Amino acid sequence: MARQIAIVEDEPAIRANYTDALKRYGYEVTAYSTRPQASAAFALRIPDLVLIDIGLGDEPEGGFELCRELRQRSTTLPIIFLTARDSDFDIISGLRLGADDYLTKDISLQHLLARIVSLFRRVEALSLPAGKDQLLEHGPLKLEGDRMRVTWNDQEIPLTVTEFWIVHALARYPGHIKNRDQLMSAAQVVVDEATITSHIKRIRKKFVAIDTSFDAIDTLHGVGYRWKA
Repeated sequence: MARQIAIVEDEPAIRANYTDALKRYGYEVTAYSTRPQASAAFALRIPDLVLIDIGLGDEPEGGFELCRELRQRSTTLPIIFLTARDSDFDIISGLRLGADDYLTKDISLQHLLARIVSLFRRVEALSLPAGKDQLLEHGPLKLEGDRMRVTWNDQEIPLTVTEFWIVHALARYPGHIKNRDQLMSAAQVVVDEATITSHIKRIRKKFVAIDTSFDAIDTLHGVGYRWKA
């Protein structure tokens, strides 16, 4: 049975483009232009994954409100913000509301599909026993590749898919410096230097919230980042 993806996007041309593209890849797609329309449909049936724009019609923050509603209904539903808004404030707001990822509309269709596949894989893997061959451990860090799950001192760190792959790229080879292009490649996103910097800041904050002495990620200005050996 095909997985159902819902798109909540108020621009008709963009909505149609994503709908057609995802249908071509075998997904069942439903599309909505407003938050009330989407909310009414989700009250009857929760899809398998939701793509949400932030500004919806006359609601500049409608997508945030919808994300909050959805997260209250399901803690495991994959939610991706797909929006033109790329300020740190919007990104952090979206992630704090429980979105799994935050992507800007300049992302390629292939990268969007990679994100969707990754999230579905994570949902499936969470119901399976952890695979020992996918386990990466460095001191208090434990990283389960199949589940896309990271723990520090046995406490789970709530990382988005993008953040998970950045941590994975760094922690897989402690001491090795990874530049922006290598981190983009690992996380399958195309972003500028400032966005990688903000991802790293948010990752650090999430670890520090668990352990105030966390300092495992080094910034080498003008060069890149590394996980301390």
